[in-house]
Amino acid sequence: MSTDHLTHKRPAGHVRHAASKVPEVSVYFWVIKVLTTGMGETASDFLAHLLGPIPAVALGGIALVAALAVQFAVRRYVAWVYWTAIVMVSVFGTMAADVLHVGLGVPYTLSTPFFMAALAAVFALWYRSERTLSIHSIHTRRRETFYWAAVLATFALGTAAGDLTATIGLGYLGSAILYAAAIAVPAVAHRWGSLNAVAAFWAAYVITRPLGASVADWMAVGHGRGGLDLGLGPVTLSWTVAILGFVGYLAVSREDVQRDITP
Repeated sequence: MSTDHLTHKRPAGHVRHAASKVPEVSVYFWVIKVLTTGMGETASDFLAHLLGPIPAVALGGIALVAALAVQFAVRRYVAWVYWTAIVMVSVFGTMAADVLHVGLGVPYTLSTPFFMAALAAVFALWYRSERTLSIHSIHTRRRETFYWAAVLATFALGTAAGDLTATIGLGYLGSAILYAAAIAVPAVAHRWGSLNAVAAFWAAYVITRPLGASVADWMAVGHGRGGLDLGLGPVTLSWTVAILGFVGYLAVSREDVQRDITP
């Protein structure tokens, strides 16, 4: 899905130029998004093993707040700032889902619908307030707040859903294949069906989380768990390097900077 598929029909004279706070949706967007989901999954687990669960969650929370503070402070989309915030949402979103399961003993069969309900609530409040969920409308502080609340909820939901399918018999590789097929559904439904562009975008956005996380986990875990046994540290590092490469390219080329923003 390109950004052209996410725009509403804009009547002449009703388009204005505004400073967008999110990137243009392109192939680069989806590639980096999947990379951040996998990197956040393994980074969260790596930090929990290295520092312990409580210090890791505390560190992740502080880093998330700092990253979002910088994101809210800038006046327009900046690739490094935006994607740093996404990475930290990914790391902390993983921790939030893991805390419910590991720390509080909440099964994934309950945490998955819980985060689904939380995301639905964010969308309902966002739409009630702004009458749109389009990412082309993120140019006010209130809309940006709703946007990041939705992003955080999608990461927590995707983490719980990915772990759910991995633990009910599919394993990490099976889950990755499942979500790779699932992510095509909203695109096909939008292109040849009746699913509107905004719904298709957010459906695909949610699915990227368990897709990337399942692939990263499959690469990191041991052979006994059906993985490649590459280790949490190496997988985290390699995916981080890939993210830095793509974001660095976009920061220089500015190919993902939105220009025409609707009110």
